[in-house]
Amino acid sequence: MPTTHASPLADSTPLRRTLTRALPLMLMAFAPLALAEEATLDTGVTAWMMTATVLVLCMCLPGLALFYGGLVRAKNMLSLFSQCFAIAGVIGVLFVMYGYSMVVDTTGMAEGEYTFNSFVGGLERAMLAGLKADSLVLGMPEGVFITFQMTFAIITPALIAGAFAERMKFVSAILFMALWFTFVYVPMAHMVWGGPGALMHNWGALDFAGGTAVHINAGVAALAACLLLGKRKDYPHGEIKPHNLPLAMTGAALLWVGWFGFNVGSAAGVAEISGVVMLNTQLGACAGIVGWMLTEVVKAGRPSAMGLASGAIAGLVGITPACAYVGAGGAVVIGLASGLFCYLAVTSLKQRLGYDDSLDVFGLHGVGGVVGAILTGVFCVPALGGYVEGSEIVPQVWAQLKSVLFTFVYCFAISWVLLKVVDMLVGLRVAEEHEDIGLDLAEHNETAYNH
Repeated sequence: MPTTHASPLADSTPLRRTLTRALPLMLMAFAPLALAEEATLDTGVTAWMMTATVLVLCMCLPGLALFYGGLVRAKNMLSLFSQCFAIAGVIGVLFVMYGYSMVVDTTGMAEGEYTFNSFVGGLERAMLAGLKADSLVLGMPEGVFITFQMTFAIITPALIAGAFAERMKFVSAILFMALWFTFVYVPMAHMVWGGPGALMHNWGALDFAGGTAVHINAGVAALAACLLLGKRKDYPHGEIKPHNLPLAMTGAALLWVGWFGFNVGSAAGVAEISGVVMLNTQLGACAGIVGWMLTEVVKAGRPSAMGLASGAIAGLVGITPACAYVGAGGAVVIGLASGLFCYLAVTSLKQRLGYDDSLDVFGLHGVGGVVGAILTGVFCVPALGGYVEGSEIVPQVWAQLKSVLFTFVYCFAISWVLLKVVDMLVGLRVAEEHEDIGLDLAEHNETAYNH
């Protein structure tokens, strides 16, 4: 039997006691317990989680917007910024209306049992029903917890926008994101973090901060979108270069900083495990840079500035599911492997398969998420410096592999259907003349730079 989130951990050390509490983390399964009358406000937890929430929001705005905006041609920069802002607004509202409830509601769930609610929660908390000024979750006001979860819900669909950059209609992108949030992100978040009775909890898959629910999920949707939309008019033979690499690298740096809120914030407080998560997050980024840089030197003869930034993102993606479960050595290996395989994905794989993933969302997030998810099952074992007692490589890797395969199939199939629906309703692709003049002018009647 593969290990479960909580059962393999002994109470022999303070670290493992903390990890036992932290494993379901973002977890919604804790919400009913934390709302009990005996719950008390922890000001330290609250202060940190408010900070982590702002850091994760900063990953999307301005981090991701700058990263993507700098990588496209100048005539399309504002379209990326506009999409990131619009996604934040729409998803934030939908999260309050029904998303939070469908992620946290554990009605009808039981440890080891498979029901409809193993895949998605209900609507008992729709429109934040039951929220009071003094409602607490894991020692923090529930409002802080809700906002933290909302930032994850915002950045995940925003990641997808890089795949269809420079060629999808604004209205189509926002409609797709709203549908994708509803039918893909929300169920996946519940399946991963829903606690006892949730699908991947029952399988024993480990995903601390979003290897499957965020990165593979967004990466696979990105692949579906760029396959269905087709290539940009000038791809691959025309001149398509990033218009502002320093801006893109600034965005990547902001993503790196914000990632500490993403990963360490998923520990829902400050305790022994927080140091492990923080160190592993940093090591993942550093090793990702090294892995990408060495591969690029061997394959291309020289390192590139954008490659160094991409390597950091690859390493951060790879370490995300593993950051609480592996030791420092495991974090370094995961970062190196993520840098290596993501480089090969955005160069060799994309060219061989011929798809136009504009900003390499699948190559970085999809492939990096797969590498991290599978290697979590290897390096979580105590014999290799991991913290999940009682785990064994073969059954844990199998649990991880099942979670990866399920995410791929579910996300790709539903994303493809949703894209087809949007195409029938409003059309997906901009007119050829709009692609020529750029989406900034065509869709927003604005330009990023006025001379």
